[in-house]
Amino acid sequence: MTAPHALPEPGWPTREGARDARLVQPGSLGPCSARTRTGVPAMVPWRATDEGFVTPAVLDWYGRFADGKPGVLVVEATGIRDVPSGPLLRIGHDRFLPGLRDLVRVVHARSEGETRLLIQIIDFLSIRRRPQRERFLRQFLGLREAHRVALAALAGHAAAAAGDEASVREALVSLSDDELRGVLDERELEALERGARERVTDTHLPHVAELPRVLPGLFADAAARAQDAGFDGVELHFAHAYTMASFLSRRNDRDDGYGGSREGRVRCPREVTEAVRERVGAGFTLGCRLLGDEVIEGGSRVEDAAWYSVELARAGLDFVSVSKGGKFEDAKVPRVGEAIYPYTGESGHECMPTVRIGDPGPFGRNLPLARGVRDALRAAGLATPVVGAGGIGTFAAAEQALGRGDCDFVGAARATLADPDWFLKAEQGRGTQVRRCIYTNYCEGLDQRHKEVTCQLWDRDLERNDPGRDSVQRTRDGKRRLVAPPGSASPPLPPPSARCASKGG
Repeated sequence: MTAPHALPEPGWPTREGARDARLVQPGSLGPCSARTRTGVPAMVPWRATDEGFVTPAVLDWYGRFADGKPGVLVVEATGIRDVPSGPLLRIGHDRFLPGLRDLVRVVHARSEGETRLLIQIIDFLSIRRRPQRERFLRQFLGLREAHRVALAALAGHAAAAAGDEASVREALVSLSDDELRGVLDERELEALERGARERVTDTHLPHVAELPRVLPGLFADAAARAQDAGFDGVELHFAHAYTMASFLSRRNDRDDGYGGSREGRVRCPREVTEAVRERVGAGFTLGCRLLGDEVIEGGSRVEDAAWYSVELARAGLDFVSVSKGGKFEDAKVPRVGEAIYPYTGESGHECMPTVRIGDPGPFGRNLPLARGVRDALRAAGLATPVVGAGGIGTFAAAEQALGRGDCDFVGAARATLADPDWFLKAEQGRGTQVRRCIYTNYCEGLDQRHKEVTCQLWDRDLERNDPGRDSVQRTRDGKRRLVAPPGSASPPLPPPSARCASKGG
């Protein structure tokens, strides 16, 4: 195992030293101005209801981030289809609007109007849990003539191959794993060993073939609801293992004009962008989360991401937030009864690098991708801002990323999860009070199991002589703090210097 990299020296500034830093200057995401160039990227905390509604725990989660007054806060990936998707927020129907309006009110109130609130909207295709072997063969496998032919070629199975469906299925159950691999095709083996997963290239399925004609309207409807709810903007989820990133992937070989070439691969995302922009108008911020590198065999690289970003910016994007990896293709084989998790293979480790990743380590590891996208936008004459992220946990690292021109805004998910006040503390000269992320991905392990996401550092306060420990909100199992510890008293900020044009202040 790779030896862990040491956390970098924080180099916290004094209050006076931070005053003129790039990080604390106002920045614009299209029509929306943020107080600082700091951002909290979307994180799924698994606090919604199973029906996708906002809960008090959701309000507490985002309210606590708002206490730290980041320039921008992005709400978790929120489903645009009105379909069951577990405890993930949804925006596919008007019935979700009351809770989303409550969320906007809470964040704007607790940040004293200083945090711009965006919501990330996502589409995803069907994925099933890894099935038990016998159940898959007896119930889920769609029998084909090819199965009978392959079975008949195996010694002792000719009679079963010629029998009724039940006989064929029982014969398949009796095969060794090696024999079964000679009977099932590649996708059937995947369904057995990793869980069935739809792809955007499954155009033999009518609902997949229709995606380019359906998705623009679904995303536009969702964005309009976000605008109605009072959000300052939306972020289109074009990254990681999900539908829109799959259209952008080099592995997308659809032959209907929505795959193959770069022009074909960007077509559906471009049409989604155009549809959303037309629906919400020019005064509402619209951005996307995009992969700078898929980190899988045959996947897209930064050159593709840079080209896509230019095309999408021309189609109406106000900003591009750059991520990396997080794909199904190289994920670990799940246990029976569990779903495959796209952050367990190499691409997942590159998405959220830990202190045990190889050289040059996790800190700012993915910023060159943001720089590649930003350089391409500037070369095309576009001033579209770029959000960079990935292991940025100190004021100095964030300031350097902005100073080098890697990005225009800095996103920090795990560092802000560890301490929702860290940007604010650094700005106020209180960096020594920051609870620093140690980049072990404890939080990711909880996410993988769809447990309420928390930070292991929060719980240290429960183990100390914390006079309020008995009243602390805890997770369902009672073992972990549900909300980050409250911040300590701090001096007031200067008067607000930026407002969101789309909200009129």
